[in-house]
Amino acid sequence: MRFLTASLLLATSVAASAGGPPPIYDEGVGAKAAIKATLAEAEKAKVPVLVVFGANWCGDCRMLDNSFKHGASAPLIAKSFKVVKVDVGRFERNVDIAEAYRVPLKKGIPAVAVLSPQGKLLYATEGGELADARKMGDQGVYDFFARISSTSAAK
Repeated sequence: MRFLTASLLLATSVAASAGGPPPIYDEGVGAKAAIKATLAEAEKAKVPVLVVFGANWCGDCRMLDNSFKHGASAPLIAKSFKVVKVDVGRFERNVDIAEAYRVPLKKGIPAVAVLSPQGKLLYATEGGELADARKMGDQGVYDFFARISSTSAAK
């Protein structure tokens, strides 16, 4: 019992001393399975899937994630899409998935692909459109996704 208590205390202190913000991308999740599950949810909800490619070290990815949760974009994203986040690490993870959806990660992250509930590609950030999310600000992010959601809904 003492060993378990000591282990828990050590784990807690290591986590606390690591500092840094909590991860927004689950580095251990199987991205293909997560996309498949999200497509199933989207089929039921009759909305497109927003696949967000990014990494925990990326400040623009963190800003975009915050906008999805708290900014003007939050209600729009919640209403218009089912979201799945795909970790790209240091551009060595899930690159094949990004390429399959015509998302050139070398142009910057965060990057997105919008899929129909059946998995058909509707839109992809092919030119690094969100790579400067911090400079875009909350209104710029909202404007971008308002345009994308109206385009995706029309298809």
